[in-house]
Amino acid sequence: MSEHHLHPAPQDTASFEAAAQLFKYLSDPTRVRIFWLLSHEEECVINLAALLEMSSPAVSHHLRVLKDSGLLSSRREGREVYYRAADTPQSRLLHEMIEQVMDVACPQWREEAEQVKTIREIHDHLTEHMEQRVTIEELARQYLINPTTLKTVFKEVYGSSLAAHMKEHRMEKAAALLRETDMSVAEIAGQVGYESQSKFTAAFKEQFGLLPTAYRRT
Repeated sequence: MSEHHLHPAPQDTASFEAAAQLFKYLSDPTRVRIFWLLSHEEECVINLAALLEMSSPAVSHHLRVLKDSGLLSSRREGREVYYRAADTPQSRLLHEMIEQVMDVACPQWREEAEQVKTIREIHDHLTEHMEQRVTIEELARQYLINPTTLKTVFKEVYGSSLAAHMKEHRMEKAAALLRETDMSVAEIAGQVGYESQSKFTAAFKEQFGLLPTAYRRT
């Protein structure tokens, strides 16, 4: 085959239209921001909306356009859908081109993306070790993040303060242990990070409207 046939001919308008359409998908600056961010990490609509300070419906619209273009891939985890840049030559090339064009702006975005990644690591650690009580200051030292930034970004990503979010997780785990095990209330309190059974009982009643013993009977 000659070299001439390896490339589209100038008259092959369909190929050039396809290329133009691909660039059209990235003609919106917000869409470029979303695509760039998803080239570095996987995110769901809620987290993207918080990071971009946009409404979830607006972010969803841009995600649909990018997904239809083939530039994004997605996966479902429970009720949440997570997006990331597609693992294709076109996506990788566009990502590289964007970084070359906006070389000055990249560090700020990379810092924000790293902050979200750190917050997700902190969240995963806390939910996997609910029997432990760790302060904001201790987490900040462990994960090398400013305490104020930790609290701010955590609330942006998860929609509530770290303390309120973890209390909800603790109570949900406690309810599951009451339903599914024969552990004593004191043992369950320790499993979800309460040294005092009375404080655990009060928190559980506040969450579910029942004492732990009554919840187990029902």
